[in-house]
Amino acid sequence: MTYLTRLLRRFLLRVAVLVLAAALGAAAVIAWAPAIPPIAPPDRTSFATADIVRGATLATLGDCAVCHTTPNGRPYAGGRGVATPFGTVFATNITPDTTTGIGTWSLAAFRRAMRDGIDRDGRHLYPVLPYPHFIRATDDDIAAIYAFLMTRGAVSQTTPANNLTFPFNWRPLLAGWNLLFLRPGTWEPDGSKDAEWNRGAYLVDAIGHCGACHTPHNTLGAEETTLAFAGGDAEGWYAPSLRTGRPWTADSLATYLRTGIEAGHGVAAGPMAPVTQQLATVPEADVHAIAVYVASLMPPATAAPVPEPRPVADPNTTAMFDGACGACHAADAPMTRGGAPSLSLSAAVNAPTARNVVDVILHGMPWREGHAGPYMPAFTAELTDAQVAALAAYVRARYSYQPPWRDVDATIREAKRQGGGS
Repeated sequence: MTYLTRLLRRFLLRVAVLVLAAALGAAAVIAWAPAIPPIAPPDRTSFATADIVRGATLATLGDCAVCHTTPNGRPYAGGRGVATPFGTVFATNITPDTTTGIGTWSLAAFRRAMRDGIDRDGRHLYPVLPYPHFIRATDDDIAAIYAFLMTRGAVSQTTPANNLTFPFNWRPLLAGWNLLFLRPGTWEPDGSKDAEWNRGAYLVDAIGHCGACHTPHNTLGAEETTLAFAGGDAEGWYAPSLRTGRPWTADSLATYLRTGIEAGHGVAAGPMAPVTQQLATVPEADVHAIAVYVASLMPPATAAPVPEPRPVADPNTTAMFDGACGACHAADAPMTRGGAPSLSLSAAVNAPTARNVVDVILHGMPWREGHAGPYMPAFTAELTDAQVAALAAYVRARYSYQPPWRDVDATIREAKRQGGGS
């Protein structure tokens, strides 16, 4: 290597370092946000009772407790890990504790977090907090949620550190993410639709953030807005399309959303199960409005007959299904005779991926004390991977007219790696 070549390489290396330093400096400038001064925790009497009550409903519709509460943990105290393609993000403590929670946050600080994804100290928050949806919520609704949270019992509980791979653990990158994908602007009603439809559209888009699960995401984790509600991934489960599949009526969907089961469609499992438990406690009119809006995205519902199960020429797997599943899912089983949906109607069985069927076989649907809803035991300790794959293929062939799933073995390995319990 000549002296001039070495000199040129050193020069180019220095230029690259300077360019990188400049880029990082620019990112830091873009990412910078000032801290908002802390406040003394407001007294409960500073909030109107009506605002607290409305905030409770909105927080429930927004599933705040689902993400911000660990199993058997104190409500809203945080600590629950949410799996993402980039690692695990832990939901924060949103009780009014002054040290580990949001007790020193003003309404302005809370509003900035909900709309811009920036906390009181000026740190960028990960869009696991669905601020790309809450940005469209009204000022009054954000203030009502704030009133509700600030009047909960304070819980001292430190949030675990996120477990993210580099460079996604470098928060200033989120400023660039926001520049690319955050779309400011409050939700606007559609003048061609009635009040109930518009109420449902607002709750789905701005408060319930349904698209965060039911919409595909790009490689950077942002929703593909041109494919809104076309189906997506949620904590290791497949969130089915809200635009295709067996259509719903508004009434049947409202029943499902409030109970977690609907005879013409199936049962709620995985991340959807706690959502239906939350929706069981809010005003029925709000749930029906959500159902009216979502049903309007689908083809018109018809009185289609229940598809008949087909025989499968696999005696070994048939025997395994009869032994492990038939007590509940066979045509003459007490649960089926009692009105439980046929597997032919299951969105999981008819989905484009085997993920939900695999998750249910492996992890079941746990019993939730005090909550109505379906239960199924887990078979991860009883069945080998090959048996799980055979059962999934059997259910698909017998109870649907869809093509066989591909890469079921890989799906099983991934389901075990991520956990995916309901």
